[in-house]
Amino acid sequence: MKDADIMWFRDPFPHFHDDGDFQLACDYYRGDPIDLNNLANTGFTYVKSNKKTTKFYKFWFDSRLTYPGLHDQDVFNKIKLDPFIRHIGLKIRFLDTTFFGGFCEPSRDFDKVCTMHANCCGGLENKVHDIRIMLQDWRNYTQMLGNQTAMVRPVSWTVPQLCKIVI
Repeated sequence: MKDADIMWFRDPFPHFHDDGDFQLACDYYRGDPIDLNNLANTGFTYVKSNKKTTKFYKFWFDSRLTYPGLHDQDVFNKIKLDPFIRHIGLKIRFLDTTFFGGFCEPSRDFDKVCTMHANCCGGLENKVHDIRIMLQDWRNYTQMLGNQTAMVRPVSWTVPQLCKIVI
């Protein structure tokens, strides 16, 4: 599953956890893939098809009734600590923002980043503006790699600009 506001730069598969049933990106990553206190972002998930994930998706869907009016991501952040998760044996793994960055917490390493998500952004025009800048940042980086005479310099994202941190 993927939101439409995610840019893909590299193959993410080498960075998924072998033991994870349900893996997802984070708005903020605490440095530990099993720490349920990571602030999840359900816009990018990698899910193994098995009985545990099927039960989990049903539980997540049904939990909308427990938390009416909440977005699916907010419902996930409520239920990720529910005893039902442990009961079914679901292994949730959070993806490191080094590889799966976003506007909330950009990847700091252009040599490792696989995806960047235009998260924590209010307003479609702001999001489109900053996605265009993100693409230009990536183009600048790849052009620098191809230019053998370019001086090696640290590269960093120039986004977010118009996007405001909205959680």
